[in-house]
Amino acid sequence: MDNQLLTTSPSIRIVLGSFLIIINSFAFAEESGWPEPVEDNLSFGMIIVDQFEYRDNDGADTLRWDMQGWYGTDTNKLWMKFEGDDQTSANGGELELQALYSRMIAPFWDLQVGLRYDRQYGSGPDQDRSFAVLGVQGLAPYRFEVEPALFISEDGDVSARLVGTYDLLFSQRLILQPRFETNIAASSVPRFGVGSGLNDVQLGLRLRYEVRREFAPYIGVSWKRQYGDTADLTRAEGGDVDNLALVAGFRVWF
Repeated sequence: MDNQLLTTSPSIRIVLGSFLIIINSFAFAEESGWPEPVEDNLSFGMIIVDQFEYRDNDGADTLRWDMQGWYGTDTNKLWMKFEGDDQTSANGGELELQALYSRMIAPFWDLQVGLRYDRQYGSGPDQDRSFAVLGVQGLAPYRFEVEPALFISEDGDVSARLVGTYDLLFSQRLILQPRFETNIAASSVPRFGVGSGLNDVQLGLRLRYEVRREFAPYIGVSWKRQYGDTADLTRAEGGDVDNLALVAGFRVWF
C-alpha cells in the first residue's frame, strides 16, 4: 500500500525530490576542494579611434580625429573622449577632451557625468574653456548609437549636443556608417564663434572595409552647415558657413 502511494502521489514525489536536493547541496558545500564562486565583475577596457581622417574641404584642408576609450566594470567605468581638427596648411585648429564617470542605468545605456575641456589655437592667442558634462550614451532601438549631452561652461553658458550613428552591413566586412551631429546653445559666446540657438548640423557618410575587426580603412563625405547667430558670427569673420568635404582615413580599436 505504501509503495503504491509513493508511485501515485505527485505531491509526495515532489517533497522527497526537494529533500534530496537539499541534502546533496549540504554534502557538496562541505566537500573539500569544491571550486570558489566565479568572479563575474572584472575590470576591462577598450580604446576606439572611430575617425582618423584627412578632410579635403572647400577651404583649408584638415586632419580630423575622434576617439574614445573606457576602463572599468560592466556597471561603473571611467570614460575618456578626445576629438579635434588641425589645419594641414597652417598652425590652427581646435580640440576637445572629456573625462567622465559612467554608470550603467539600463541594458546598453550609460549615464555619464564629468568635465570637458576645449582649446582653440592658431595665429592669434590660444583660447580655452571648461564645462561640466551630463549625458547618456547607448544603443537605441534598431541599433542606433546615440550620445545626447548637456554642457555648462565655467561662465554659466549652457549648450547641448546630439550625436547619432548607424552601421549598415553590406557584408561582414563592408560597412556603411551614416553619422549625424547637431549643437545648440542657450546664449552667445562670440569669442568662440558660438551664437544662441541652433549652431550647426553635420552629416557624414563613411564606407569602411574591415581588413580585420580591429582595423578598417574608409572613404566618405562630410557636410557641415551653420545656422542662426553662429552663421552670422562666421560671416562677420569672413568664414564659410557651409562646407562639403571628401574624407579618407581609418578606424581602429584595441
